[in-house]
Amino acid sequence: MSAAPVPSRAPLIAAAGGAALLAAGGLLVTRAGLTLDLGIGRRVRPLGPIRIQIAAPPEVVFDVIAAPYLRKTPRAMRDKLEVIERGSDLVLAAHHTPLAPGLTVTTVETVHFEPPHRITFRLVKGPVPHVVESYELQPRDGGTAFDYHGELGTDLWTLGAWWGDRVAPSWEQTVASTLEGIRAEAERRASRQRPQPHT
Repeated sequence: MSAAPVPSRAPLIAAAGGAALLAAGGLLVTRAGLTLDLGIGRRVRPLGPIRIQIAAPPEVVFDVIAAPYLRKTPRAMRDKLEVIERGSDLVLAAHHTPLAPGLTVTTVETVHFEPPHRITFRLVKGPVPHVVESYELQPRDGGTAFDYHGELGTDLWTLGAWWGDRVAPSWEQTVASTLEGIRAEAERRASRQRPQPHT
């Protein structure tokens, strides 16, 4: 009597290897070590809009945003912002965003400054192949009407749309948190510039 055939372990090994590759690929994409820009099955979805009112003039708000890029980056921001190339109105910058303990997402973007009313961002390297964003600053009610909007694009049809649905909320949450910091700093500076009433 011949021995019962031993099931081959090759399919299990291949499946485990495939899962490991997918996990590693997902981690590389998340950390932006790998950007998959295939240009096939591109789906684009909106980011924002996010609209806030800031009790500071557009010039002050613009300077709060632009100064770390166009001038020396403050020491307190260097773990989040790294300016790779700096021009008079255009920079190439890496943004480091911690998502969880031990996990930091890095994006590389061009940032174009049109003082004092517009700043635009274009993704060069990140967890998705396409992102463009803009900050629009307009004077209103003695302050600034701040409007954020953009678009995020992914490849590979439904699979890419699924990935975009997971990236976009975190992206918008990061932007919203950044805008609250901008508002607080701009309003602090504006309050120091206002003439104080005589007592």
